[in-house]
Amino acid sequence: MDVVLEVFDTFVFDFLYATALPLSAASSDVVSNVFNGVNSTAASAIAQVNGKGNGFVYTPSTEYFSLEPFQSAYQSSLPRDNGFRQVFSLFLITWVFGLVLYFTVASLSYVFVFDKTAFNHPKYLKNQISQEIGQAMHSMPLMAVLTAPIFLIEIKGYSKIYDTLEEAPFPMYNYLQFPLFLLFTDFCIYWIHRGLHHPLVYKKVHKPHHKWIMPTPYASHAFHPLDGWSQGLPYHIFPFIFPLQKFAYVLLFVAINVWTVMIHDGEYVANSPILNGAACHTMHHLYFNYNYGQFTTLWDRLGNSYRKPNDELFRRETKMGQDEWNRQAKEMEEMVKQVEGSDDRTYDSGETKKDL
Repeated sequence: MDVVLEVFDTFVFDFLYATALPLSAASSDVVSNVFNGVNSTAASAIAQVNGKGNGFVYTPSTEYFSLEPFQSAYQSSLPRDNGFRQVFSLFLITWVFGLVLYFTVASLSYVFVFDKTAFNHPKYLKNQISQEIGQAMHSMPLMAVLTAPIFLIEIKGYSKIYDTLEEAPFPMYNYLQFPLFLLFTDFCIYWIHRGLHHPLVYKKVHKPHHKWIMPTPYASHAFHPLDGWSQGLPYHIFPFIFPLQKFAYVLLFVAINVWTVMIHDGEYVANSPILNGAACHTMHHLYFNYNYGQFTTLWDRLGNSYRKPNDELFRRETKMGQDEWNRQAKEMEEMVKQVEGSDDRTYDSGETKKDL
């Protein structure tokens, strides 16, 4: 995240912090004067000698490129390497970037992939998309608050993130880090997700996401904040245990968010016994106690929680038919009665458009 932070500092945050929290007028004048005719790094050094700088000395975050700071980088009383500034900046980046990615990917999926016939499903709720978006908008800033300190610890050098390909433990690791990342996070998320279904946790934390029996792409990030954060935690833990190239880290962060949308888009492309795609995740939303995995069915098979998607889901003429919908609704309600009893509707199983 240090590369991302450097980009945002250069083009956004330096100016904002210099405006909101400037140096004293005299110090700012010195910095401005020494900038004439020299680059910013030299100007910073001169300002420090004169005792008028903010203490920041520019060091590129990667050997692959550098972004020479503008004058504003040296005119704030909070320099770039101040921990409070960094964690607040990381919070804003995580929140805003997450929102942009969420709305972009979910909207593209909604327009080009999602089958709008799902609106007629008996378990599709009235005004469901607006409810999904509302829940995501409420949760994402709180998830960003919880995630930003982890990014800060990583930026401060306590992780095993590396920069150049030559810094990898061995050359082939630059390729092996990707399947290793997926295997590790898939294993961790399986157990976290399964734990979220424990009765002591489910009602308080995971229940809001299971309101969406027939989810749309906008349900992908519609979690309770602790739910979304806990399921994202393995992605951030990985580079503290295993080496991870910093650009691969950013790429995987984006890819994971895209995948999260894809498994909620209702397009059952992959009828695979290995891949835990949208069809498997639909089984989870319909029947609750199956298919907890994120990428593969491996851990569900080993944990005896795998449920093969209904064959009808892979035939377009039947997957959105009334007979299939009625069968899903009936089986789902029977499942809830077995789990909780008919009087306690923890799973919101009986709510339909007519009930709301």
